Amino acid sequence: MQLSDATFSRFAVWMKAQTGVHFPPGKKTLVHQRLTRRLAARNVATFEAYFRLLQDPAELDERETAIDLLTTHETFFFREPKHFNWLQKHLREQPPVGTLRVWSGASSTGEEVWSIAMLLADVLGIDGDWTLLGSDISQGVLARAQKAHYALQRCEGMPESYMRRFCLKGVRQHAGTFLVNKTLRAKVNFQLINLDKTLPSIGPFHIVFLRNVLIYFDATTKQQVVERVLGRLSVGGFLLVSHSESLHGLPLPIQLVAPGIYRKLS
Repeated sequence: MQLSDATFSRFAVWMKAQTGVHFPPGKKTLVHQRLTRRLAARNVATFEAYFRLLQDPAELDERETAIDLLTTHETFFFREPKHFNWLQKHLREQPPVGTLRVWSGASSTGEEVWSIAMLLADVLGIDGDWTLLGSDISQGVLARAQKAHYALQRCEGMPESYMRRFCLKGVRQHAGTFLVNKTLRAKVNFQLINLDKTLPSIGPFHIVFLRNVLIYFDATTKQQVVERVLGRLSVGGFLLVSHSESLHGLPLPIQLVAPGIYRKLS
C-alpha cells in the first residue's frame, strides 16, 4: 500500500490547518507507518480514500484518531533533567509569593506534568499554594495523562524517593505498573488546547513548559505559538523549551537565562 507524494501533500496541508504542525517531505514515512492500521481498521483500500474519509463531517472521531497518531511523540519522566534541577533550585532560592501557577503546554501522555507535580509537591508541599495545568491537542493522550497509570519501565529517571512518596505500585492484575497517588492527581487540571489557535482564558502563569513541540512547527507558526503562550505568561515569568529548540533570533520580549530557559521581560 503506497502513499503517493500528492496524497502525502494533502495530509500535510490538512495537518497544518488542523494543528499548525508542519510535515516536511521527510515525514512521509512516518505518516505511512502511523496511518496504515487505520486504513485496515476502516476497510479503506488507499491513503487517498482514507484522506477523503477524514473530510466527512460525520467522521469527527476518526479525525481525532488520525491527529492523535500523527502528533503523539515519545516522552518520559523527568526528561531533560537539567530543567527540573533548575526549577528545584529556583523555587528554593526564590520561594513564590502567593499562588504559583505552572502550565505544561504540550503534556502528551502526562509524564512531564506528573514530573513537575512531584517536584512542586516536594519543594512546596503536596498541599502547598500551587496549581498545575496540563494541556494537549489530543483528547486521547490527555485521557491517558489524567489516568496517571503507567508501566514501571516508564519510571526510569524518576527519583526513587518520588516513587515511594507519590506513587502506588500495582499488585496482582496491575503488577508491573504504578499509579500517581490520589492526592497529587487532585492538584492537577487538564484541558484540551490547540496552541495554533486562539488560547482560552487561562493564566497568567509564572512558569510555562513548552518543550518538544516547537520542532513540529514551521518558522512562522513557531513565532505565532510562542507569542500566544507569552501572552499567558506573567512579566518576569519563565518559559522553558527543549534543549533541541531555540528561540534565538525571534523578535520576542524574552531573555535567555539558562539553556532552554527564557525570562519574559515585558
